[in-house]
Amino acid sequence: MPLDVDQIRFNEQGLVPAIAQDYLDGTVLMLAWMNRQSLEKTLSTGEAWYWSRSRQELWHKGATSGHLQKVHALRYDCDSDALLLTVEQVGDIACHTGERSCFHQINGAKSLPPGDVLSELFKVICDRRDHPQENSYTCKLFSGGDNQILKKIGEETAEVVMACKDDQPEEIASEVADLLYHTLVALAHHRVDLRQVYIKLHSRRG
Repeated sequence: MPLDVDQIRFNEQGLVPAIAQDYLDGTVLMLAWMNRQSLEKTLSTGEAWYWSRSRQELWHKGATSGHLQKVHALRYDCDSDALLLTVEQVGDIACHTGERSCFHQINGAKSLPPGDVLSELFKVICDRRDHPQENSYTCKLFSGGDNQILKKIGEETAEVVMACKDDQPEEIASEVADLLYHTLVALAHHRVDLRQVYIKLHSRRG
């Protein structure tokens, strides 16, 4: 993680805000603070270290709970006064409350943290699998099992091919969206987590 610490503009307290983000689906996990020493330790160890303003001490994230953050990349913004860490969150829990993300509330009510569109959709599909709803198209697919789900994947694949052959951008986008949705249903049906797919894709980058 090459980064010149001298380029970072720490505030008058010697701190800089640091946002931790999941390296696979982009979910914002938490906001904390770093000083020069914690940033240097993060760079040297490959694990997230922060500065606790309440305890006034270095804080090795997850040292007590086991929920370490393994840093994949570290960036700073255009003003050099904010950091973004893309991390592998061990245990998939970043918040001290036991939630995956510290950003799990909207107007005081519990809510799923924001993530990418496919992850959000996959969560809804899995919820339909585990809590069937009457008149739900997704639930009808699950009730039909592999025969129904795979039949739809075959149909949607053919639709994508035809849309590409006709060179219709809007139609291509629509048909690919349908194919992705039905593929996510197949993943959920076989209880394959979408993150497993992301890990495979991440390993093939470059």
